[in-house]
This record gives sequence, C-alpha cells and structure tokens, in this order.
Amino acid sequence: MGLYNKYILPNAIDWACKQKSSMMQREKIIPLASGMVLEIGIGTGLNLSFYDKSKVNHLTAIDPSTDIWKKNSFDTNTLGFGFDFIEAFSENIPAYNNSFDTVVITYVLCTIQDTDKAFDEIKRVLKKDGKLLFCEHGKAPDRGIERWQNFLNPVWKKIGGGCNLNRDIKFIIERNGFKIIKLEKMYIPGWKPASYNYWGIAEIK
Repeated sequence: MGLYNKYILPNAIDWACKQKSSMMQREKIIPLASGMVLEIGIGTGLNLSFYDKSKVNHLTAIDPSTDIWKKNSFDTNTLGFGFDFIEAFSENIPAYNNSFDTVVITYVLCTIQDTDKAFDEIKRVLKKDGKLLFCEHGKAPDRGIERWQNFLNPVWKKIGGGCNLNRDIKFIIERNGFKIIKLEKMYIPGWKPASYNYWGIAEIK
C-alpha cells in the first residue's frame, strides 16, 4: 500500500474532489469566510479561488500531507491576503487559543480519525463568536443507500485513504459543542453512496 498511498491515492482524491458538483459546493460556502481564517485539510488547495479577498485578513491552512499540498497549482501570492501553510493534523492544531474568526472544513470530516479531539481543537482556536463553515459528504437519509454505505465502508475506508462514507455529519458537529445555525442537505451529482452532502454554518454553543 506504500506506493499506492504515495502516488495513486493523492491523485485519485484530487480528481474526485475537483469534480464540478463538489466545486459548486465549495463555491457556496467558502465566500462566507471572513477575518482570520483557518482551513483544515487544505489538500491541493481547491478552495483557494473561492475566498473573498474583501472579507479575509489572513488564511492559515493545515494538512497532514505536505506531499499533497505540493500538488497545488494555485499561486497563493494572488490571494490578496496573507497565507501560511502548516503541516499538521486537526487533532493538534498549532495555533493559540481564540485565534480565528472562521474555521473552514470541506470534505475532511470523513477522514479525521478522532473527530472528538479535532473539535476540541477547533473550539480552542476559534473565537467565542466565530463561525465554523462546513461542507461534507456523509450518511444518506434513504435506508437503502445507507445500507450500501455501511456495507461498503470497511473496504472503501482502506482504498480511500481513511474516508468514511457513512458519518452522520450533523450529529458529529452538534455532539461536539456546536450549534448549527444554517444547514442544507441534498444529493449532489455523483456516486450515490458518496454524494449526500451537508453544508452550512455552526457556532460554539
């Protein structure tokens, strides 16, 4: 799996994440970011073109894989605001308490190993009146699709870099001390078991 994880998987993930339907989802949520922003799991930088430079003061982006970030083709010097990339996991964010006005997560909750610890870190670095912006795929509302998600998940997780098809995104966010103030859900075009999307805004309870 070493060669697969290093050479094949990053390209497969990047290809899947840059499909038109997913990019349209990013465009709905990323322009809402403002102030000092933290993006968790930036990957190859697919969100970068959607940030509103009139709202953002600085963007700090973290990802556990520098190799994946190096596949980024976006010139961060053209963002119109400060930018830093840091190799780090969401369960251990290298930032001071109450550092950020906005935390952004897009299509990363499916792969975070310890979501409880990650949200403890998000709450720690997010200002008390800050916003969590999220766009994720997860548990489908239809019992038939959910059964397929549960059946396929063990194999999918192995070949998909730890991606889980069946996480209950709303439950995870609310269980970890956030109140969702805006939530939209729907199937986006694509493979049904991986295409039910949740996106919106949450704040610390």
